[in-house]
Amino acid sequence: MIIDADVHISPTPEGGNSIGFDELLRRMDRAGVDKALTWLQPPYMRHTDAANAYVHQAMDAHPGRILGFGWADPHLGVQEARDTVKRCIYEYGFYGVKLNGAQNSFYIDDPALSIPVIEEIARTGKLLAFHVGADAPEHTHPFRVAKIARRFPETQILMVHMGGAAKPDLSDAAIEIAHEYPNLTLIGSGIRATAVLKAVKRLGSTRVCFWSDTPFALMRVEVAKYHALLDGEVSEDEKHDVMAGNIARLFNLEV
Repeated sequence: MIIDADVHISPTPEGGNSIGFDELLRRMDRAGVDKALTWLQPPYMRHTDAANAYVHQAMDAHPGRILGFGWADPHLGVQEARDTVKRCIYEYGFYGVKLNGAQNSFYIDDPALSIPVIEEIARTGKLLAFHVGADAPEHTHPFRVAKIARRFPETQILMVHMGGAAKPDLSDAAIEIAHEYPNLTLIGSGIRATAVLKAVKRLGSTRVCFWSDTPFALMRVEVAKYHALLDGEVSEDEKHDVMAGNIARLFNLEV
């Protein structure tokens, strides 16, 4: 069983490398991936309704394979973002909602923009995901995630890219903070393999997940990389945690 915890799809051509859900299924089959946590692919700083609805369409068309996850942008209006959260959870049945302070250009712990939306997500009891990358270190620094994890200890939080995806590499900070807050899980996409292995060794296999970041990376290549990374370093049970078991547990999936 393999669950890819970071894939993007789009109903429209965006940036020259966007894919629809039919192409995503083809890539999953080729890579041997059984399920995929799926959210919208940029455009950024534009209304997300159509793209979230497209993810919902994909999940309806392929139940059990497409694990829909919402996306809210408080820059489009805090109340609109809160309404988006409610639509994603209660109407679409998504597993959680993601906030991206890098591309949507806000501090993820901003008390006026971000916190009201996080409060809405926390009330649903579903998961919260953050882009945590060095491409916007001030907006998405791991120490900001720590403040949120401390304030919302009952909310499970996914740290996408675990402080990598650009320079300076903030993965050490992400690992230290995840060690302090048990409601944080690291997602190892767009990050050096050595950082992923360090996280598994420091935090244990139940705190780190496989993600490919499709279509920005090739799913089959990322699967091969993770097999090479984990084989001989962890047990088969621990490898299963990283490749599928952790997302299955967080999402209450039968595997």
